[in-house]
Amino acid sequence: MGSMTSDPLADQIDRLRGDTPGTAHVTHLNNAGAGLAPAVVTDTMVEHLRLEAEIGGYEAQAAAEARISATRDSIGRMLGTSGSSIAFAESATAAWDRALQALLNSGQLHHGKEVLVASSEYASNVLPLIQLQRSHGIGLRFVPDGPDGALDVEALAHMLTERTALVALTHAPSQNGLINDLPAVGNALRHANSPAWFLVDACQTAGQIPLDMNELGCDFLSATGRKFLRGPRGTGFLALSQRALTALEPFPLDLNSASWSATGEGGERFTMVDTATRFESWERSYAGFLGLGAAVDYALDLTIPAIETRITTVAEYARAQLAEIPGVIVRDRGSRRSGIVTFTREAHDPLQIIAALRAAHINVSYSPAEVALRDFVTHDVTGVVRVSPHVFTTDDEIERLVSIVAAN
Repeated sequence: MGSMTSDPLADQIDRLRGDTPGTAHVTHLNNAGAGLAPAVVTDTMVEHLRLEAEIGGYEAQAAAEARISATRDSIGRMLGTSGSSIAFAESATAAWDRALQALLNSGQLHHGKEVLVASSEYASNVLPLIQLQRSHGIGLRFVPDGPDGALDVEALAHMLTERTALVALTHAPSQNGLINDLPAVGNALRHANSPAWFLVDACQTAGQIPLDMNELGCDFLSATGRKFLRGPRGTGFLALSQRALTALEPFPLDLNSASWSATGEGGERFTMVDTATRFESWERSYAGFLGLGAAVDYALDLTIPAIETRITTVAEYARAQLAEIPGVIVRDRGSRRSGIVTFTREAHDPLQIIAALRAAHINVSYSPAEVALRDFVTHDVTGVVRVSPHVFTTDDEIERLVSIVAAN
């Protein structure tokens, strides 16, 4: 292929790989699972852990308070919003769950209401909704795929009713390479004057493509630090709209999110904090979130559009090369595609292909049907090999991957 001349990072690959020590030891094509961190992330975390060991955990937190606040501001800048709209969480799932709990606790989800999700929705986002079907009588409806295989926005618009309380969608599913047109969903909700809440799972797009809360038109955006952002595991965040911050009460509250403000004959009362920290809990890994801040700043310095261009360039090269192997079917769909490349090979076990790649120190992953059952069943697929490059991935690494797949 050679890298496209429009790729603004093509002439910086040596620097990007130098910033990422792991590239000297492994071909990492599993950034949709956990990104290969730049050294600044690890160094930032280790520095804070050493400070905790030297002066104490609370004292190290106090010393790092400005940097912790700056992490929220950096995430906000990445999402076109303010740091006061960002809540830390230990994972994307925890962040997503906090949004759902707040809606439930605030009376937005109850018997007779319904939730719309994509047919390719991730299992961890569907399972709690199945629980609410059983426990609260909430309806659950799946929006069909459109002609290109991505979410059918027109169908979603026609499915909106007065019963629709929540639209919960994944921006880029982890198993089929597509990017759903969620700004169009936000426009559809506005056009219909729908009061439905809009919850976006940006787990695979944060750090990979530009995200803007206003453009998306969403009330919540959940994401993890560990994937394309290349931050540490055990970190995530929830971004909230002003409507969500004004109208919703998280559950459960703790001393980080509220204060016990009155007691006695007048009854027990509390006062919530007025920022997104009301969606956080007290205890967290401050080393982890400082590492997340370093990862976000690293991405912002490269610029997210440049990252998207680089990842897209390499991913499309991988798709083209894999498709030339006899029996290989690239399973990716959608008019717009992410850096997630999925494939199967006729008469070949995906797990054996993955084992051969791992033996050659190439990291990829396996996506079984359980991660998105409806999507896999609809397309008659039981599992796929998933390849997810990043900005530091070279053409040579893709060609080595392809040669091993062809031989196995």
